[in-house]
Amino acid sequence: MLTRRPDYAQLVAADTSLSAARAAAIIDLLDAGCTLPFIARYRKEATGGAEDVVIQQVMERLESHRALHLRREAILESIAGQGKLTDELRAQVERAETKTLLEDLYLPYKPKRRTRATIAREKGLDPLADLMWSRAETSGAVRDFAQAFIGGDAGVASVDEALQGARDIVAERIVETPPWRSAIRDITWKEGLLHSRAARGKKDTPSKFSDYYDHHEPVRRVASHRVLAILRGEKEGLLSVRIAPEADRARRLLVGRVLGSRQSIWDEQIRQAAEDGYDRLLSAQIETEIRGELKRRADDEAIDVFATNLQDLLMAAPFGARPILAIDPGFRTGCKVVVLSATGQLLDHGVVHPTEPRCDVRGTERAFDAWFGQYPDLAAVVVGNGTGGRETFAVVRAYLRERGQAAAAVMVSESGASIYSASDVARAELPDHDVTVRGAVSIGRRVQDPLAELVKIDPKSIGVGQYQHDVDQKLLKQRLDDVVARCVNRVGVDVNTASPSILNYVSGLGPTLARAIAAFRDGHGTFASRAQLKEVPGLGDKTFEQAAGFLRVKGDNPLDDSAVHPERYALVNTIARDLGCDVRSLIGDRETVAAIDRRRYLSESVGEYTLDDIIAELEKPGRDPRDDFEAVEFRDDVNDIEDLVAGMILTGLVTNVTNFGAFVDVGVHQDGLVHVSQIANRYVKNPADELKVGQQVRVKVMDIDLGRKRIGLSIKDAAF
Repeated sequence: MLTRRPDYAQLVAADTSLSAARAAAIIDLLDAGCTLPFIARYRKEATGGAEDVVIQQVMERLESHRALHLRREAILESIAGQGKLTDELRAQVERAETKTLLEDLYLPYKPKRRTRATIAREKGLDPLADLMWSRAETSGAVRDFAQAFIGGDAGVASVDEALQGARDIVAERIVETPPWRSAIRDITWKEGLLHSRAARGKKDTPSKFSDYYDHHEPVRRVASHRVLAILRGEKEGLLSVRIAPEADRARRLLVGRVLGSRQSIWDEQIRQAAEDGYDRLLSAQIETEIRGELKRRADDEAIDVFATNLQDLLMAAPFGARPILAIDPGFRTGCKVVVLSATGQLLDHGVVHPTEPRCDVRGTERAFDAWFGQYPDLAAVVVGNGTGGRETFAVVRAYLRERGQAAAAVMVSESGASIYSASDVARAELPDHDVTVRGAVSIGRRVQDPLAELVKIDPKSIGVGQYQHDVDQKLLKQRLDDVVARCVNRVGVDVNTASPSILNYVSGLGPTLARAIAAFRDGHGTFASRAQLKEVPGLGDKTFEQAAGFLRVKGDNPLDDSAVHPERYALVNTIARDLGCDVRSLIGDRETVAAIDRRRYLSESVGEYTLDDIIAELEKPGRDPRDDFEAVEFRDDVNDIEDLVAGMILTGLVTNVTNFGAFVDVGVHQDGLVHVSQIANRYVKNPADELKVGQQVRVKVMDIDLGRKRIGLSIKDAAF
């Protein structure tokens, strides 16, 4: 080891709201192989009750600090290997607190491709560059000093060539001097502009990037969604983009820093070298850095938006374990209909043609009569919101009203259903049915339990992101997987009905053990207890510890169907015995639970956090943190964008939240936009603070652009 191991707990504590002791406890748990959901739920005494988002922050900051330490080690090793590691340089590297400063320090020693400075050194001009760099000479003629370097084996042909070569070497040194490099970086951030123009030959080409054909704004203020839009336009060859401060000011700043107040005969040469270094090297290097940082920040914000929307979507209110009839609408090929049991099993399927071209409403009603006759407990008719969805939904509502059926009419987003229907997961679940049936099944199941169904679909296909194809795909996948895992473990999973897709996200499991659990269940029948999970091949004690609390089993022990961890079963048994009852009668008996003397059961291993969670679970075991289901009521007379009139007040459903506003489905096949300025009668910085995916809202139609199929909506103007 070339450096001492940093105190990661202190570093992480400085980045978060935690004390060093709490940060150290979380780090120790993470290093011991504990998962984030397990730590957040079952190790609250150690973490001080830290929320999962705080623990996630600790994980990210810990990873960042460890990566910085490894990079510092690699840099020191590289410089030492070159024989150039001085005590002063080592101290500078060890003190560097950011990756940018670390890379600035390493730049002079970093292996490079052949440059103009390299060629000058090969000609033996380093000594002349040293003279120029030192600026020690205050008298004499610069050209006389350069004369000594003409000729020789290197073939320097003239004084001008010698001076040019020396300036090339000095320019590289200037560019690689950390304080001067930092000064140009700072002025670019503070005063630089992002310019975008139409690419050559594209000025008259209409595109969605037309607003950026002649656009500029301060780098420090550019919004993340505009960064991604502009960079996408550049990638598609429609925009030319430049990031830079005012060039003359940047050159003057650099020259002033390099020359200082001391005078020398070399000042003019230094000035030329500094200006050349800025124009030829530094401006482009800093632009590349800032582009990268703007992209990284924009990616982070876009991924945050996606993650928030995905969490809201996954945690949407479930309709519950009730049988339903689900419809994947269509025109020419008709509407695929499926009947699902309370647990989402396919019971029946068929096709109806209530819309164009057949408009067979009577035939559709007869089919519905047959299904409701055979399955009288159908609690809802679910219609996907794709092509023909509104027309089909109108027929469904009319039928239910005319027949006096109590079943709810529900319209749901079918984003990603086609992806699911063609997936390996769908083929494994419904091997004897085609993609149309699978798609309808997915539409129905996502109403019964959005979380259980949507985990089977790549989150990027669900349609709640912002520029998701432009951001760092590895980071996006990691963050979205984290969101899915957080939601799954927050709700809990019935191990006897869960698909491998959802088991995969349970704390401590992963795809291999998820498949192993499903295979064990298929071969041995349903699990009778949590303890039986230990019989699954590959599921050892550590995995059981991490996973058991999030897996539910309806069996002999009622605690197996709760969020009480098996490590606390003995405590609950003691509490029940002390109260003179058994565990089964204790669970759900709020009066008896309220009589528990909490102080009696506190110990070194069981603190107030743990005891509070246990008592809350005894009061309401297996409680679902999601809201109660509520169907959206769209207006019957509004089915298409042509039906909209400015001033209309409508009920809608938020389908996507972005940095610049929210998209709302008002039942016309085209979502409308509520710009951030139209959300509330006050300043709204972040739309996600006010709205979430799946939320019902009242909106006022402000404007309709039929040509571009754009709808402008307002929430603040729709208030009562």
